[in-house]
Amino acid sequence: MRGRTRTAWRLAAGITVIATAAAACGGSDGDASGAVRIVATTSVVGDLVAHVAGDAATVEVLIPVGADPHEFQASSRQAAAVQEADLVVAVGLGLEEGLSDVLDAAAGDGVTLLEIGPQVDPMPFGSGTGATESGGDHADGLDPHVWLDPVRMEKAARLVSDALGAIDPSGDWDARADAYADELRAADAEIASLVATIPPAARVLVTNHDALGYFAARYGFDVIGVIVPGGSTLGSPSSAELAALVAVVRERQVPAIFAETIEPVTLADAIAAEVGAQVKVVELYTGSLGEPGSGADTLVGLLLTDARLIVDALT
Repeated sequence: MRGRTRTAWRLAAGITVIATAAAACGGSDGDASGAVRIVATTSVVGDLVAHVAGDAATVEVLIPVGADPHEFQASSRQAAAVQEADLVVAVGLGLEEGLSDVLDAAAGDGVTLLEIGPQVDPMPFGSGTGATESGGDHADGLDPHVWLDPVRMEKAARLVSDALGAIDPSGDWDARADAYADELRAADAEIASLVATIPPAARVLVTNHDALGYFAARYGFDVIGVIVPGGSTLGSPSSAELAALVAVVRERQVPAIFAETIEPVTLADAIAAEVGAQVKVVELYTGSLGEPGSGADTLVGLLLTDARLIVDALT
């Protein structure tokens, strides 16, 4: 885990306290005020939910900013919050590996659990790319990183709106989902315009793990190699796999290796050094939003920031 994780924990805790306090204005607690209680697994999902819910709900995010969703495990207090929620929103498809028992238990007890991944046309790992990923323990080998395609997240916003409408039909969920969909469409158009400046032959990606499949499919990139095999950050590459990746980077004259803010860059740095050319290591926001001021502290900001970083590195 990166050194910034402790700060991110404090930040996430602060966001939760602020959200709860805002819903309790007027001297009522969340239950008495009638606000819908929502728990979101990741900071990205939390941002999506907050845009649709507005101030008509309290939103608690389980996984702190900067933490890896593949390995995070809930505290006993967080497990209780999941059990007491009106709605729990997760990505699913095996992303939240360390939360599966908590989420399954809550669903078994009647808590409404919305997993957006299975409902937004998920792709198998490696679809349309040169990477050969097995998908590891992910459900049916399907890629859970759906939030890196803004078009799929439009549908996710409407899924959240529908779920909230079933809980509280009086809420103005659809209007906020429509407004957020407009933001996502605008981001999609801007990313496409940025990517258009890269010659098609140069749209190749080498990444820390297979997280950019949806981004690649949406904007015409080819993922030609990943450092960590198996579709999860919890895998471990062999020396032979690393040597093969070095050969690919050298042969294709790849100018950049894309690491992740949620993981150490040690292996990426080692590969870049082994290639011996001017290979940059660029950290992208993949499994988590960035901290305030990063430009990636919302989903739309994350998508645009990553697109600019990729375009800058490849041009």
